[in-house]
Amino acid sequence: MDNGSPGPTPGFLVWRLANKWRVAVDRAVAPLGLTHAQYSLVASLHGMQRAGERPSQRRLAEHTGLEALYVSKLARALESAGLVERTRDPRDPRAMQLALTETGQDVTREAIAVVQELHQRLLEPLGGPDAPRTRMLTDELRTLLEAPLAPSVPDDPTPQGSTP
Repeated sequence: MDNGSPGPTPGFLVWRLANKWRVAVDRAVAPLGLTHAQYSLVASLHGMQRAGERPSQRRLAEHTGLEALYVSKLARALESAGLVERTRDPRDPRAMQLALTETGQDVTREAIAVVQELHQRLLEPLGGPDAPRTRMLTDELRTLLEAPLAPSVPDDPTPQGSTP
C-alpha cells in the first residue's frame, strides 16, 4: 500500500483473516488426517447429529455455506476414509444423507478439542473467546453474514433510449 492510500478495506482484512485462520486450522487438524474444509463438514455434521438430525448433503451445504458440489466431493473423500456414511434418503432417492461413523465421531471429537484450543489462542488478542470484544466482533460478523447479497447489475453500455 502506498502512503496516499487510506489503508486496507474491510473486505481485504476479512479475506486475510479468513486465510490466516484457514491455514491455522489446516495445520492443527492435519495430524488427524483432516483439512479445514473437511473439519468444517464433520464438526457441523457432529453438531447436527447431536441435535437429532441426519442431514442431506444439500442441507449440510446450506449449514456450512459451502457449495453443494464441494460438500459432495468432501463427503465422498470422508466416506473413503471411513469417517462418514452416505446413504440414500428414503424420502428423496436423489438425495444423500450423511452421518458420522463411530471412527468419524471419535476423530471429530478430537478435532473439535484441537480447534477449540486453537481458537482460544487466536482470540487471545481480543481477550479470549468469552471477552466482550470477541462477542462484539462475532455480532458484527454475523450481521455481515446475514445481509443478503445484492444482485449484481451488469453495466449497460447502450445510451439511454437507443436500441442495441
